[in-house]
Amino acid sequence: MLRDITIGQHYPADSIIHRLDPRTKLIGSFLMIVALFLITPLIGYGVVLVVLSTVILLSKVPVKFILKGLKPILFFIVIAVSINMFLTPGRVVFSFWIFEITAEGIDRALMTFFRFTFLIVTSSLVTLTTSPMALTDGIERLLTPLKKIKFPAHELAMMMTIALRFIPTLIEEADKIMKAQMARGADFESGNIFKRAKNMIPLLVPLFISAFRRADELAMAMEARCYRGGEGRTRLNVLKFNSSDYMALCLSVIYLVLVIIYL
Repeated sequence: MLRDITIGQHYPADSIIHRLDPRTKLIGSFLMIVALFLITPLIGYGVVLVVLSTVILLSKVPVKFILKGLKPILFFIVIAVSINMFLTPGRVVFSFWIFEITAEGIDRALMTFFRFTFLIVTSSLVTLTTSPMALTDGIERLLTPLKKIKFPAHELAMMMTIALRFIPTLIEEADKIMKAQMARGADFESGNIFKRAKNMIPLLVPLFISAFRRADELAMAMEARCYRGGEGRTRLNVLKFNSSDYMALCLSVIYLVLVIIYL
């Protein structure tokens, strides 16, 4: 289950999506997410499915690899869908015991399911098609105007990218610790939810210790390389928009405008 988390991982490939400027992908994903929460008719999510499917095909990232990232949050999606389905008042279409399912509840449950699913897929596509360094540069460049009000754009971009970069590392570390504890007789699957939470202590304690150790090692490595923040730093690869970036941004804006007008 832990290895199914794809957010934060980078899938190297030679595709038009990988070659796009990271700022283009960040802005495009933001516009996609905004449009996702503006859509109310269910048919609109069919349009989103077509758009996302096209982007996935262009990115050359395996569909199974992307869908695998939905497994860790499937439990939360089921809870959110169930809450909306059973607790939304309206015209009752089915009832059993103390539960009632309404037509409005079904619509809202489907909307919740599609929003959660497409949100995770969109976020995963950004990290899967963008290297950590490019993602850092893209976030920093987008936040550059805020430097005029003394906003630490470089530091924030660096922290966000380091957090994303270490998600796969911590997942791998947690998987190793869990297997080691299970070999010693630990049980993480049986019992009720409270017992399972208690059984996670032998996993969380060494994981936190490992995370703090890695953070200390990273800080020492950055200090040894004379890292002093973003002031005066130069870049080997300077970000520049090309024709494909402008085309992608135009298509993203047109998509958002059409969603606002028609959906």
